[in-house]
Amino acid sequence: MLPSDLTLLAIESSCDDTAAAVLKDGHVASSVVAAQRIHEGFGGVVPELASRAHQRLIVPTVEAALEEAKVDKHDLGAVAVTYGPGLAGSLLVGLSFAKALALGLDIPLIGVNHLEGHIYSVFIDEPHPSFPFLCLTVSGGHTLLTLVKEGFVHEELGRARDDAAGEAFDKVAKILGLGYPGGPEIDRLAASGDPTFRAFPSPRLPNKDHRKSYAFSFSGIKTNVLYFLRDLGETERKQMLDGHLPDIAASFQKTVVDALVGAIRDAVKETGVESVAIVGGVSANRGLRATAQAAADKDGFELFVPAFEHSVDNAAMIAVTGAFKLAAGQSSELTLAAEPALKL
Repeated sequence: MLPSDLTLLAIESSCDDTAAAVLKDGHVASSVVAAQRIHEGFGGVVPELASRAHQRLIVPTVEAALEEAKVDKHDLGAVAVTYGPGLAGSLLVGLSFAKALALGLDIPLIGVNHLEGHIYSVFIDEPHPSFPFLCLTVSGGHTLLTLVKEGFVHEELGRARDDAAGEAFDKVAKILGLGYPGGPEIDRLAASGDPTFRAFPSPRLPNKDHRKSYAFSFSGIKTNVLYFLRDLGETERKQMLDGHLPDIAASFQKTVVDALVGAIRDAVKETGVESVAIVGGVSANRGLRATAQAAADKDGFELFVPAFEHSVDNAAMIAVTGAFKLAAGQSSELTLAAEPALKL
């Protein structure tokens, strides 16, 4: 349960979204996200442009979150902030602002691991899982299957060894000539496509000893889509994209989703855990949500997925995680440094 006597400001700036949220009276009172559209023309996030945009947006975003929550900065009891993983310049903007605020108001600073933020995003709203639970984190930067034994006690079962699932979605979307971010575009097209149109290689890696593997490699399926189109003649390739774009999107998405949900089902059987969370930006994918829910209904486990606005990067998840940390007696020194390669 979230502490009811704490008013906390949270800041998230790990990539290209500037976000702030306020936790008050045991619930999230505001959550503001300022998206950076400047990256759309580049087909991906440009780190230098991202950090400059954070510098412009951090103050008005925090002010908007405080105003929406009807909280004065002097009423704050703590400030939580993402310190990794992420883009170094982006992290530094949020972390520097949070440090200055904590020092100026003489309140605790709580550094939050972005990956932990995603895991505990399922506690923003009711209902939420009880410990232990399995958590699949799928985003543009991470694909990670974790056994959450209790608060902040995690056992990694497997992860992507190269591209993350969200990164593969964006790269395949670029190959198909779609806009950025590409994941939502593929999800939209897949809804009207034939998922059996093309067989792509599974991104789930096998184990040499024939035990279940929870490791993934998404670079292969991305390359397979590229070669599939490259090997067609120019006229045939144009006809393929004009006539079968939704089918290609649906086939790609089904292959990725089946690998992710297959790993969840195997982990449920192996661990005996009956609660599963799917978090991160890719958890907003409708195909993934539907397939995971069908598996939960069939296998008898309970599925928890954050609301769409809490699946993508946001500060509400940092607020909840920060509050849990403070309640457990954890806070950070003002010497806290950004850690772009921080692990769970």
